[in-house]
Amino acid sequence: MPPPPPPLGRGRRRAAHTFDEALDDAELVSARADLAQGRWQTARTLLAHTGKDWDRRGHRATVLAREPYCAAWAREWLLAEPGSVDATVLLALARVRRALLGKEKPGPVREACRDAARMVPADPTPWLGLLMLERSLGAEAEVERAFEAVRGRYADHHHAHHLMVARLAERRPDAGPDPLHEVYDFASWAAEQAPADSPLAILPVIAHTERYRVLAATGQEPADPHASGHWSGRRARLVMKAAFDWWLEWEQEGHPRRLTDLNFLAHAKSCEGRGAEAAALFLRIGEHVTPAPWSYPDRDPYPAFRAARASALGTD
Repeated sequence: MPPPPPPLGRGRRRAAHTFDEALDDAELVSARADLAQGRWQTARTLLAHTGKDWDRRGHRATVLAREPYCAAWAREWLLAEPGSVDATVLLALARVRRALLGKEKPGPVREACRDAARMVPADPTPWLGLLMLERSLGAEAEVERAFEAVRGRYADHHHAHHLMVARLAERRPDAGPDPLHEVYDFASWAAEQAPADSPLAILPVIAHTERYRVLAATGQEPADPHASGHWSGRRARLVMKAAFDWWLEWEQEGHPRRLTDLNFLAHAKSCEGRGAEAAALFLRIGEHVTPAPWSYPDRDPYPAFRAARASALGTD
């Protein structure tokens, strides 16, 4: 059995607003709440019903894996159902989370992800877990190998592409605002390879934002993105316009991570000074705020979001 939850008073010094990585997935919110109480059966049903919707499966599994006692409850699940694929994958992702927090050594966690992958050869989710681990702790070759394993199973994997862009943006941190930085080539290539209705069309905006994060963190751009010229160059304007025009035509409102894209796009439009376009995005986002990119480079994300939203909507 896992240890009891921490006292209610712990962690009160954290920011008053908490972010929900489940976004607007009500079924996921319910399954996570049950999992926190040790009722893993709801998570079992959720993952079984998700099927081969790989973006949704990756989203749900990674969010469930962030529950502090997920690893313990996944092991309970495996005791009840030895050989359960979903329990094995969920346990591997929960261990990735623990390794990223310094609570497990990366080596055995890598093996857990590979073991899960061997059980379900067509599923990119165990490889997504490995990519999350390598993105923070691995060498370049390992990051690329994990990404290619995900992409080989599902070429348009949303989360995997975001992780890869974030890692690539960190290469050559002192290169300055180089429009030929490799992250831009990668993002443009991935967007061009994706189907016309894929949210990867917005990947060039993600790349531009992640590059700002790196430049601001190294003092090459102002810490306040609204004071940065990063968003006013010709390339930036073209990227932002293309992404916004694509969003206006997009009809896949059910994508599990679309609100992540909308937050990045609203942030970019706000920094660009396009208030009317930003306002349309803020209205669609509602209260589903994501820490990235509002925290870039080292800001309190919720006040940054609220200030940008108030300015765009004219409510400040």
